[in-house]
Amino acid sequence: MTAKPVVPPQQALRDVDDAIAHYLQEDAPEAALGFIAALERAYAHLGRQPATGSPRWAHELGLPGLRAWPLTRSPYLVFHVERAGHVDVWRVLHTHRDIAAWMQAPDEPA
Repeated sequence: MTAKPVVPPQQALRDVDDAIAHYLQEDAPEAALGFIAALERAYAHLGRQPATGSPRWAHELGLPGLRAWPLTRSPYLVFHVERAGHVDVWRVLHTHRDIAAWMQAPDEPA
């Protein structure tokens, strides 16, 4: 089976940039590199097995098909939806965030 491309839109890319900036601001470049490596592994996994991850937030937020995949050794979740030709990454959020508020549309206040 061929892996599906994993497509992070602008909001997910901003989430990743914010996480890396936070680690660097905390003078933790090793943690930033670990986060990047874990994210790359997660994207590779989701491309191969896009139906994996917890559907908890799909039920709580009323977003059919939404799944959350945890990053290894990092307190972040990759929120994604499988599409016909790709995996759509909606957000990459810290587990201590108010997930419901942060899953609003990007133009809405969180």
